[in-house]
Amino acid sequence: MKIFWISLLCVFSVSVVAQEKSSVKSVIPQGTVVVQGSAQIGGKSIPYKSTTGYLQVQDKEGVHKANMFYVAYIKQGESNMKNRPITFVFNGGPGAASVWLHMGALGPKRIAMSADGNAQKPPYSIVNNEYSWLDITDLVFIDPVGTGFSKPAEGEKADQFYGFENDVKWVSDFIRQWTSENNRWGSPKYLAGESYGTTRACGVVEYLMDEYSMYFNGISLISCALDFQTLREFENNDMPFICNLPVYTYAALYHNKLKAEQTQDKDLIAKVEAFALNEYALALLQGDKLSDVNKVLIAKTLELYTGVSYEIYLENNLRMPSYKFRKYLLDDTDKIIGRYDVRLLMDDPINNRDYAGDDPSYTQISGAFGTAFNEYVRTDLQYKNNLPFYVIGNVQPWKFSDGKYLNVTSELRHAMFTNPHMKVWMANGLYDLATSYFGTQYFVNHLNLSPELQKNISMTYYKGGHMMYFVESELKQLKVDAVQLYQGK
Repeated sequence: MKIFWISLLCVFSVSVVAQEKSSVKSVIPQGTVVVQGSAQIGGKSIPYKSTTGYLQVQDKEGVHKANMFYVAYIKQGESNMKNRPITFVFNGGPGAASVWLHMGALGPKRIAMSADGNAQKPPYSIVNNEYSWLDITDLVFIDPVGTGFSKPAEGEKADQFYGFENDVKWVSDFIRQWTSENNRWGSPKYLAGESYGTTRACGVVEYLMDEYSMYFNGISLISCALDFQTLREFENNDMPFICNLPVYTYAALYHNKLKAEQTQDKDLIAKVEAFALNEYALALLQGDKLSDVNKVLIAKTLELYTGVSYEIYLENNLRMPSYKFRKYLLDDTDKIIGRYDVRLLMDDPINNRDYAGDDPSYTQISGAFGTAFNEYVRTDLQYKNNLPFYVIGNVQPWKFSDGKYLNVTSELRHAMFTNPHMKVWMANGLYDLATSYFGTQYFVNHLNLSPELQKNISMTYYKGGHMMYFVESELKQLKVDAVQLYQGK
């Protein structure tokens, strides 16, 4: 999710007054609350047990280091739990709680969204999620330290949990400990991460395999952030401009900013992708050696493919950062488009500048998820906690890597070589400018895998943004594709 930050709270213990025998609620150790529920999925009623609260995460010496908040859903009535898959789920940020995948796509309840994938007006509706994954796998939603209700144990410093390597270690230790306490070592095991959660997933799957010999059957990588050189719009880094270009075209098509001959060209996207990897990449590689004539030709091709004037491309040395493109595309209407979803619009709050002053694909949605989860956790899950729940937490400073760009190629490749049975599914939103699908393709094309291992990777695409599941048709398709993963196809 969004690269924002937040700070977090403190643990509390749950005490519940004795209920009548008909009550479905009980209390188990470590401040967790258990509730029985059911979900309607695929026309069937799926009974489940939810466990909500803290896991007291310990280090290898058994010292209590962190209180990590989680919600686990376990299907009831299974005759052999050993055959029942278990999936550990987290979002990204870094600093994002797991509420996005929890109540947007995978959990038994979801927040009702508008037809275009934006938030409805408050108060927000929490509805049955007919596309939940609970019929095919048990689910454990994890909030890393610094997100949700999670925090360090008393006397422990927060910075030991922040940064790529620290985060991987402690999330991995949560998974190992939860698996042991719930006797699920024999179950098929999966990870599901979104955005920076895909970065984390690649590190976690390698760490658990190397450190504890815990092997996974598959990992779901939703809106991939795997090679940060394809994402970070830093000076002297041309990769994001190449990788974002096809998404610019998708945005221009959606908002009717291209000429008729372009909109009617069924091969347009393929031509843009080829142009990005060839003429455009070569032009950027030449730098100041690119002739003025060729520079203008490239700029006019960019205008043809994106709907933004070639003169603006020339002013920006052929390199259009996403925060400028989101302003320029609909500049004649004083509207800006979203980063997480380029389909969504809003009035620009900073109208006299040459960049988008906000993100219409986040502002309303964050409020919906924060408000609705606070309602859901206290009513449906019957979990009482008066501390604030942080949808996006302050986990600064976060050390991404020793180099300038974090890249988890080595972690994923090593995991796939060591565990050649593990399936990797990458789900991509075509309207996502935060983590472009074309950047993910670039990453996969540079994994240096054998043809046999390449078959373990599947790529799917959706007509939505970073959280493509906000659009109901894409949420439905995401579930169809998830079933393929769990069936080993």
